[in-house]
Amino acid sequence: MNPNDRRIVSFTMLGHALFHTYELSIPVFVVAWLDAFSTTPATLGLAVGLGYGLVGLGSLPAGILADSRESRELIVGSLLGMGVGFGLLAAAPGVVGIALALAVWGVAASLYHPAGLALLSRGTTERGAGFAYHGAAGNVGTALGPFVAALLLVFLNWRLVALAFVVPAVVGAVVAARVSFDETAAVESEETTMTDGGPTSLGDLLGDSQRLFTGGFVLVFGVVMLYGLYYRGVLTFLPDLLADTSFLAPMTIGVTTFEPSRFVYAGLLVLGVFGQYAGGRLTDSFETDRLLASVLAGLVVIALLFVPALEAGIVPLLVICAVLGFVVYATAPIYQATIADYVTAEARGLSYGYTYLGMFGIGALGATLAGGLLTYAGTTTLFVVLAGLAVGALLLCLRVVTAH
Repeated sequence: MNPNDRRIVSFTMLGHALFHTYELSIPVFVVAWLDAFSTTPATLGLAVGLGYGLVGLGSLPAGILADSRESRELIVGSLLGMGVGFGLLAAAPGVVGIALALAVWGVAASLYHPAGLALLSRGTTERGAGFAYHGAAGNVGTALGPFVAALLLVFLNWRLVALAFVVPAVVGAVVAARVSFDETAAVESEETTMTDGGPTSLGDLLGDSQRLFTGGFVLVFGVVMLYGLYYRGVLTFLPDLLADTSFLAPMTIGVTTFEPSRFVYAGLLVLGVFGQYAGGRLTDSFETDRLLASVLAGLVVIALLFVPALEAGIVPLLVICAVLGFVVYATAPIYQATIADYVTAEARGLSYGYTYLGMFGIGALGATLAGGLLTYAGTTTLFVVLAGLAVGALLLCLRVVTAH
């Protein structure tokens, strides 16, 4: 990588790590909220789904901004806003307060992915390596956030833990604001011009959107939407599902209660670091749409084997959790690179805006879906439905492969 690539990758690695620190620590807090408030998984799933949903709904305007504003200022604003959301979370009086605080977090968090991915795709000459390091850093946050949250919740009230999580966002924003780089270096090297700076009116937006959805992007968008439902559905209540097993049930040592399920969940996310890195690097050597089909097939198998593993014992359960952590995160850099292959440089911000509208907006319904299925239908039904979502994504991806 050249110096500009390294600065961009370092900048986005920081932002991505912090985004996922907050995003995946929320399911750890869910366990504490179920104990603290008189509520059901279905109700809490709605509250959490609101915050996650706004990450997606805000992604489209964020993508428009990413084609007309500097990514640096959008990402710094995102980090500060996420810190504000967790500060409000610490003071939430009940489930409604939690929903409102997570809504603030979600709006701020929505800025990150369209801005960060557009920056990587337009500013780095070694795109596959950039996506790989960016993805791996995201999973460092994905693993570290839940691990730190789980560890602090052993000793502190959840409100104090939420308040402590404000600090990384503020420090990260200060550090990020000091990094300098050329945001369009790779675009210039490809002799591609950013002609209009993104849509400036509703007519422009509709025209750009129509052109975007007339090619292979529409199929990839469908894949990402179904993957988002799977991703959110499988991870939101996973710590609680693991805690319901006899071998990962809460245990009390002296006056301290430990939740082994939280640490298994954090360990699963650690393996996602390697999945993200492997997925990104593989996109430099293989056709991205075929890679995407392979990992989606893996997600189908994992969903079908998860409930038998839950009932088989600690070793099969740990194995299936490890495979889930690797594969579900290997998928992300592969679909990100696939989108870059199907979209022109000047529309990258808008395309990633739509992508994360599907991934985090529509995908947020996965949390609500999972909460409802667990409350009214049971664990087996949940994982059968998740397998069906992955099958749908795989079929769409195969259409992309055959049309390529």
